[in-house]
Amino acid sequence: MIAGLDGLRFSHWQAEQRADGVVLLTFDRAGESVNTFAQDVLVELDALLERLALDPPKALVLRSGKARGFIAGADIREFAAFDAKGTIGDSIRRGQQAFQRLADLPCPTVAAIHGFCMGGGTEIALACRCRVASNDPSTRIGLPEVKLGIYPGWGGSVRLPRLVGTPAAMDMMLTGRTLSASAARGIGLVDEVVEPARLVDAAVALALGGRVRPFKQRATGWLTNTWPARQLLAPMLVKQVARKARKEHYPAPYALIETWRRSGGGVQKRLEAERKSVVKLAGTPTARNLTRVFFLQERLKGLGGKDSGIQRVHVVGAGVMGGDIAAWSAYKGFDVTLQDREQPFIDKAMARAQELFAKKVKDEAKRPAVSARLKADLAGDGLPAADLVIEAIIEQPDAKRALYASVEPRLKAEALLTTNTSSIPLDDLRGGLAQPARFAGLHYFNPVAMMPLVEIVRHDGMDPTTELRLAAFCKAIDKLPVPVTGTPGFLVNRLLFPYMLEAATAYAEGIPGAVIDKAAVKFGMPMGPIELIDTVGLDVAVGVGAELAPFLGLPIPASLSSPPEAGKRGKKDGQGLYTWAEGKAKKPEVPKDYPVPADLEDRLILPLINEAVAALHDGVVADADLLDAGVIFGTGFAPFRGGPIQYVRETGVDVILARLKALQATHGDRFAPRPGWDSPALRA
Repeated sequence: MIAGLDGLRFSHWQAEQRADGVVLLTFDRAGESVNTFAQDVLVELDALLERLALDPPKALVLRSGKARGFIAGADIREFAAFDAKGTIGDSIRRGQQAFQRLADLPCPTVAAIHGFCMGGGTEIALACRCRVASNDPSTRIGLPEVKLGIYPGWGGSVRLPRLVGTPAAMDMMLTGRTLSASAARGIGLVDEVVEPARLVDAAVALALGGRVRPFKQRATGWLTNTWPARQLLAPMLVKQVARKARKEHYPAPYALIETWRRSGGGVQKRLEAERKSVVKLAGTPTARNLTRVFFLQERLKGLGGKDSGIQRVHVVGAGVMGGDIAAWSAYKGFDVTLQDREQPFIDKAMARAQELFAKKVKDEAKRPAVSARLKADLAGDGLPAADLVIEAIIEQPDAKRALYASVEPRLKAEALLTTNTSSIPLDDLRGGLAQPARFAGLHYFNPVAMMPLVEIVRHDGMDPTTELRLAAFCKAIDKLPVPVTGTPGFLVNRLLFPYMLEAATAYAEGIPGAVIDKAAVKFGMPMGPIELIDTVGLDVAVGVGAELAPFLGLPIPASLSSPPEAGKRGKKDGQGLYTWAEGKAKKPEVPKDYPVPADLEDRLILPLINEAVAALHDGVVADADLLDAGVIFGTGFAPFRGGPIQYVRETGVDVILARLKALQATHGDRFAPRPGWDSPALRA
């Protein structure tokens, strides 16, 4: 029994005293597979530390009792509930108090970190005097709170700049970027990196032996946090943030910088400033919507089980999409064969794959094994052994059906056949199949390595287990699956096309592309629609338009009504609506006094919103949450707005209908409200 803890029982914490006098404090949250900080966890921790402070041990080592990771941070479910009750301030104060009690213990304290260490997990580690991390690849350390519209509020924003210096600290907190154990050691966040088997022993040795941090680290931490340094660095940090995010869209980075700039004095004063700032941010629409996006992401992750029954993947079509799908699958551990009608197409895809592997696989010694999982397969010899076949050939129904006729007889009994079509209805493709139950759409987005969403496209004859297996496969390759019906355009392209079409119409009217793009980015889109058309490719946009325009009843402007001239397909050719150089669009200068039409933003955004309402009405997805998730992760639709349907709820149905009708009166019936505006889901 540890002195001072007699008679106390804890549900989430176990304290064990070693013969050398070191207390091992183990966090093992009851009833959960992952350690997160709920309020009862913090209350227990505070009580335990209060008792330990009365009769301090020789040293204390903090570790996780979970096999998977150290601590994932705060319990976001509970955090959202506190926001609804207006008690977030109490929650933050409780965490600050417990972590400060740890920091004040009159004995050496060391955090032993293995696996993910996020948010509050990093903040409690910062409250310790030293940190030891395992060199396991799963060990990642970060402060991702900015992705929820806030910033570290349990002392992290106070302690980290003074530990590692302001530049490195702000890079972590402003971006939400995570660090490997070695990178964390490089900036002074971690003191030692060891093999997982030696983690606790190394932490104990460090606690008993002590460590003097290098002078350069101590000097950097002090010099970059003096009053003059804060006044000098803050404007520079604001400029860096402004290049990435607008203050009215994402206020948290700006609030972090300003609170750090003006907050001096003792630790309690700085903690109070941190708390007040984070509480204010937590009540903003941005924070609430980004928290909602977090839960939407978790829901998509939960759609896939653990076992897809897929290990061998065969991709037919070695173009940009097919080649990149094959490379990504190999990178994620699957055995992949890549087929096309001519070897040069495969060779180009294999070369791109090597670029991906070089970028993603940092350990050069491991790259050959990854590369070996991807094999060129001109003859299609990998078909009979494949568990999953992904067709990614030209967007022509006849060509696809002809391919299926030759491929399907060679497949093994349980193999799945899928198409990466971006818009063709699956009912147009499945007619000649002997086993339509194992046929589905598996629609990736470009660029495959960056876009997180994959649409699993259904049809009436599909077996439910096919969807489950594909969802599990998506999970295994770190993609987010969203099930959609197989109607034209599915979900993402159906909504994106009216947005791009109206942009092309405005462009044809003479509104400069840069003006159109700026209006969309101001709303919160990651890229303007004219630049997006060039990025997707004018050839692809024309093909999608031919498929979707009749279905949606929309006119097509001249720029998208016929295939582009050779060498003018957009970014991939270096010439399209813009000229491209080194992967960037060269947008013509616009006169400063150019009169931007007052309704331009509505012209661009409301067609997408209008079609979102119609798609929900038509049952393209099961509910509004899945629609918002699909559009956010498939198009980059302004996450701080929570998705198209959430935007309708926050803006108001009547307000948006009035704006649509005003556009209809000015620009024509393509802005007429689509069916579905009377849905109760829009007013939830």
